[in-house]
Amino acid sequence: MAPQGSTGAGAEAELPEYAGHYHLESCLGSGGMGVVHLARSTSGLKLAVKVVHARFARDPEFRGRFRQEIAAARRVSGAFTAPVVDADPDAERPWMATLFIPGPTLAEHVKRNGAMPTAQLRRLMAGLAEALRDIHRVGVVHRDLKPSNVLLAKDGPKVIDFGISRPKDSELRTETGKLIGTPPFMAPEQFRRPREVGPAADVFALGSVLVHAATGRGPFDSDSPYLVAYQVVHDEPDLTGMPEPLAPLVRRCLAKEPEERPTPDELMRELRSVAASYDTQAFIPAQRTTDADADAGEGGGDGAREGHRDGEGDGDREGGRAGDGDGDGGGNGDEAVSGRRRWARRRVSLAAVAVALALGAGVVAVQSGGSDERPTGRAKSVSTPGSSAGFEAWQVKAPGSGMPQCSYGGAQLVCGQAGVVFALDPADGTSLWRHPVADTARSAPPTFSGGLVQPLTEATSRLEALNPRDGTVRWHHDRPSDSALRTIAGMLLLTGADGRVTGVDSATGDQKWQHRIPGQTTPYLRSFAGDPSVYAVSVDGTHTRVAAVNPVTGKVSWEARLAGSLTPVGVHDGSVTFLANDLSDVTQAVVHYDPGARKARRTALPVGLNGAVATVRGSVVYLMAVGGTLEAVDTETGTSLWQLETSLSRGSAPAVDARHVYVSAADGRLIAVDARKGTFVGQTGPRPSGRSNQVPGVLPTPVLSGSAVYGAAPDGTVFAVDARQPADW
Repeated sequence: MAPQGSTGAGAEAELPEYAGHYHLESCLGSGGMGVVHLARSTSGLKLAVKVVHARFARDPEFRGRFRQEIAAARRVSGAFTAPVVDADPDAERPWMATLFIPGPTLAEHVKRNGAMPTAQLRRLMAGLAEALRDIHRVGVVHRDLKPSNVLLAKDGPKVIDFGISRPKDSELRTETGKLIGTPPFMAPEQFRRPREVGPAADVFALGSVLVHAATGRGPFDSDSPYLVAYQVVHDEPDLTGMPEPLAPLVRRCLAKEPEERPTPDELMRELRSVAASYDTQAFIPAQRTTDADADAGEGGGDGAREGHRDGEGDGDREGGRAGDGDGDGGGNGDEAVSGRRRWARRRVSLAAVAVALALGAGVVAVQSGGSDERPTGRAKSVSTPGSSAGFEAWQVKAPGSGMPQCSYGGAQLVCGQAGVVFALDPADGTSLWRHPVADTARSAPPTFSGGLVQPLTEATSRLEALNPRDGTVRWHHDRPSDSALRTIAGMLLLTGADGRVTGVDSATGDQKWQHRIPGQTTPYLRSFAGDPSVYAVSVDGTHTRVAAVNPVTGKVSWEARLAGSLTPVGVHDGSVTFLANDLSDVTQAVVHYDPGARKARRTALPVGLNGAVATVRGSVVYLMAVGGTLEAVDTETGTSLWQLETSLSRGSAPAVDARHVYVSAADGRLIAVDARKGTFVGQTGPRPSGRSNQVPGVLPTPVLSGSAVYGAAPDGTVFAVDARQPADW
């Protein structure tokens, strides 16, 4: 039976029946950008599917923004948002499917039940602070936190609708003169300088949302959005009716200057001391209405439909979060597993705070040495008393903006930033050459392949290779649109949007082969140092297809279909190691696949790791999780060797040598951990961006070569320290 028609005109008046494979059952609400439907998957899973209005589907710029919304939602962990299950930004009517989360929005709850009592307000504030910490950790700024974008689920508030959020490494920028957001919940800087909006703007919005929850109105109230804007920028907030224990903290959130507002971590610490009776139990809203229209949690949609008829905000309610993929075949989503994950997140958070206090001096002290240096001539030397003979640490300021991404090859350290690729002498940081590139964001370092430097720029229509001696262009030609790049074994591999993989000779730029990988429609490619194959991977719901491809000929040497949503992270003795992730991007196991024996061995982790990245050395896989957990797992014995709770809120993929594990932090620190014992060994000082609200979207993996380890920082610094003496960093 086709779903009911929604209100609207023209082509929008009758709802489509399907979005991809998902049957659209009813309309949850219609907003400025699209319609949100209650839908079901083939297996019966409830979903919230946002389908873009037809008029916007014809606008290439809007499609770009919708891609950004999908990418932003997928980057967030899912504990405090609604997981993205599937999406198709290229469909005739672009759509995104998230898990449906039963429960009213905060706007609906306040409208039906009035102001929240103090205990519920504390829990709401703590939940939203945790959500913002989760969002900001992955480099995303929401920019439209408001009551209609907060779902009151039984296990706590969920932040939804990333329609105008922006990853810090995104190419898309706010248009000149265009204000984006909802005025009563926008920060002063969103009116004054919208191009420079950072995480602190979300904290301001949190303060406004709390005032609304406590009083039923905002801290700046008027029927005119222009007057609201004036009040936000110039007037003090009206906190009349705000409970006294929370009022000072909310006032700090509403400070006019971003740097005067607390961070989400500071909010959570202060909330624990607001009252001895601080309650961390799940938020279950009290209802003053009849059973028929009370909590939407049981029926899963009545409250949502009522709220959207009321016209709160956009009405683009989804139910979900950001997780990259389909389910892990070993996960089951039952109550015991959910409880274990919630406990794991609490444990990681508390342990991270404890270690941060233990390492407090290193965390707080900000080093600015070398920040004025340009990569011309000799880099600035850094005093390291314990350095081994023959090694001198150095640091240099890179020529571009953002956190550099570097790799080693051809006796050079080759790095990339937005708009530039450059080479440094690894011995002392002396600048060798630089080459401008038309790339506004960088997610991977340049590499050496075919004797040339391959810039691997992601956002340009030009493919080129550079002479490693002077950075001049050796060859170039047009690049297929929407193609992903990877280099291995003297080949440059491009995966097009149509799923075709093209092999290009890195030395000459000549095309050697082009075809689809059998059994895979839209694969992504992974390769690993020292391994001759490239791995084509695609997830088809409950299974992962992987094929080992010869990069020179394009021929498939072996293929397999493995249970679960798997991501390859390394190779050892011909066997491939995968991370098995669930729908919320939580790694639940490490999978070791032997293609010769065609056998997979699964090692379950003691506690799931949120948003983990990993590196393999020998039979051991080293995992770094969002929240600070660093863990080593032996795939031969199937055991966890050790687990360390670091002080990092977010870390890079580890780099590992015979003695140490090295991880880059979002504040520019480089930490070292004993590879055998899992004990902390040393760290450099932080090198954050001069603008504290800039969060790097991608953290570079440290680069190892000889006795040196090379790091990069958000302030644009590239530096080298002695890998043998991390205790003296």
